[in-house]
Amino acid sequence: MIQVRPSDQMRDLGVVQEGAPILTEPAHPFDLPTERGATEQVVEKLFTTMERIGQVHPFAKGMGIAAPQIGIGRAAAIVQPAEPGAPAIVLLNPRITDRSSETDEQYEGCLSFFDVRGMVPRPLRITVETTTLDGQLATTTYERGLARLVHHEIDHLDGLLYTAHMTAGVDPIPVEQYRQTGRAWAYEQ
Repeated sequence: MIQVRPSDQMRDLGVVQEGAPILTEPAHPFDLPTERGATEQVVEKLFTTMERIGQVHPFAKGMGIAAPQIGIGRAAAIVQPAEPGAPAIVLLNPRITDRSSETDEQYEGCLSFFDVRGMVPRPLRITVETTTLDGQLATTTYERGLARLVHHEIDHLDGLLYTAHMTAGVDPIPVEQYRQTGRAWAYEQ
């Protein structure tokens, strides 16, 4: 039986893979509410792709996907929290406006190079400003695992992969060595 690499599986599901220029270019913001229709189309494509991915891979820590990962260079991303029944977070033109000085380091994966996992330091709390479909600004604060997921997706919209945040000299590990699949984020109380 032929083993399909996780990255090949993601490519087959429509996820742009590492090495594609779109993953290293800043995404273009939406002019809202003028581009509301185009924005809704991109968000719908993100949800459709996320649904396809969720059917073949479980995400106990939640998951996210950014428009550049499906070949669209626009500033939209979706994060699905790990909590069952929690509504998805739609990020349009997101910008981190504040971050805690307190950080932690945990493994992250990325749909655009799903064969490895990397240990990434991130702030435990971030405040994010987004644009609503009707052009208003909205500010939300995220903590712990959700802050990590949201920050990861905003990085994609800034043309950054998580490897840009890894400690110098530390390389990602092959997914076969990663032992936390199916487990929630670990935080001390």
